[in-house]
Amino acid sequence: MNKRLEAGIRLYHAHRFEQALAEFREAEKEMPSSPELDYYLGLSLTQLGRHEEALLSLEKVVTSQFSFFHTMQARMVLGYVYAITARHRLAQFEFQKVCDMLQSTQAFAALGFVLYAQHQVDEAVEALKKALEIDPRNANAMNSLGFIMCEERRDMARGIQLCKKAVELAPRNPAYHDSLGWAQFRAGHLDEAKATLRRALGLAPGNREIAVHLREVLGALKKGSAP
Repeated sequence: MNKRLEAGIRLYHAHRFEQALAEFREAEKEMPSSPELDYYLGLSLTQLGRHEEALLSLEKVVTSQFSFFHTMQARMVLGYVYAITARHRLAQFEFQKVCDMLQSTQAFAALGFVLYAQHQVDEAVEALKKALEIDPRNANAMNSLGFIMCEERRDMARGIQLCKKAVELAPRNPAYHDSLGWAQFRAGHLDEAKATLRRALGLAPGNREIAVHLREVLGALKKGSAP
């Protein structure tokens, strides 16, 4: 293995992403095109928030003859980048590819997220249920499915139960507390929602989305009316 590439991989796994990227750029000068180098370049650039550059490297990986594991990982990261940059149809394509090849809880949960972002509610629910069939203790899938059930007023009792379970599994995750608080609000449990959202904000001070949810709950309490 190229020494620059080897050093970069060590730095990447030590979470020293800037230094890792510098080594990978030097490795590019010394070696021909390499799917392994493209893979680690894509991961490093993603960690540094340089998403457009990351996409170029990761797309090379998925069209290469690199290992099955690395190709699937590259597709997951591609899907993540597309999702956070609101290119949901492209994210859906990547996550669906992984779901077609693997029984992956993470892939089905991610697919559910981007389907819901495109207002494909039934399809999102099915993907999230599949994620929980594979891993019944996956907190991310529980949280997403519970939120959707309450937001869409499908089975609010079950939705709140799922959100509570996600919080139990990951009690320091502010997003899960936020989902639970919002689910309680949608169900008309205003006092519980207020307490839950205050806990969420305590875990993530300054989080804008949680603050907006809390203000809406406080406004509803002041008016004395549920949503």
